[in-house]
Amino acid sequence: MRRKTPFNPLLYLVTDPDLSLGRPEEEVVRRAVSAGVTMVQYRDKGTTTRRRIEKTRLLAAICRDTGVALVVNDRLDVALVGGADGVHLGQDDMELADARRIAGDAFIIGISVTTVEEAMQAEAAGADYLGANGVFPTGTKTDLGEPLGLEGVSMLASATSLPMVAIGGIKDSNAGEVISAGADGVAVVSYIVSAEDIEGRCRKLLEILGK
Repeated sequence: MRRKTPFNPLLYLVTDPDLSLGRPEEEVVRRAVSAGVTMVQYRDKGTTTRRRIEKTRLLAAICRDTGVALVVNDRLDVALVGGADGVHLGQDDMELADARRIAGDAFIIGISVTTVEEAMQAEAAGADYLGANGVFPTGTKTDLGEPLGLEGVSMLASATSLPMVAIGGIKDSNAGEVISAGADGVAVVSYIVSAEDIEGRCRKLLEILGK
C-alpha cells in the first residue's frame, strides 16, 4: 500500500487567484515553495471542475519536485484525479469518514474546525490535521462569525492530539503569537499571494516561526 506523503503545516500557503495580482497559481506556488513554504492548499471556488483538475496537476508537479504536500480545498474528486496528496474539507463538505473510505489511509485529509466538538469528531473520523478556522478578522472569508482569537486556538489545540494549522488574518505581526497559543503552523493567504515580494514574505514568516 502507498504510504502517506509526509506533510509539515508550519507555513501553509492557501492560493487565491483573486488576490494574486494577476499571477497564475503556479507562479505563486513555485516562488513560495522555493522560499520555504512547507505545505500548499489549492483553493479556487470560482472556476470549473475541469480547470481545477488542470491546475491541480500543475501544482502537484511543482510540489512533488520540492517535497511539499499539496492538498485541494473542498473537492475530493479534483484532488484524486489531479494527483494531489490530500484534500482539505469544510464542515459542509463531504463527511470526513466518507472521504477516508473513498481515498484510503494514504491520503491526507484535513478539516476546518471552530469548536472542540468538531475537533474531537474530526479526530475520531480519521482526520490527519485540523484547521483552526477564523483566528483573526479577515477579508478573504466573511462567513465565519466571531473570530476564534488566541484563546480559541489554545482551546482547539488542547482538544486533540492532531496537528493543527491556524488560518484567518495571519501575518508577520501575529504569527508568533498563534504558534505560542498552541498551533503547529499558520495558514496564510493574502499576506503571501498579494505580495510583490513573495519570497521575502515567506522568509520573514519562517524566521518568526523559528525555521
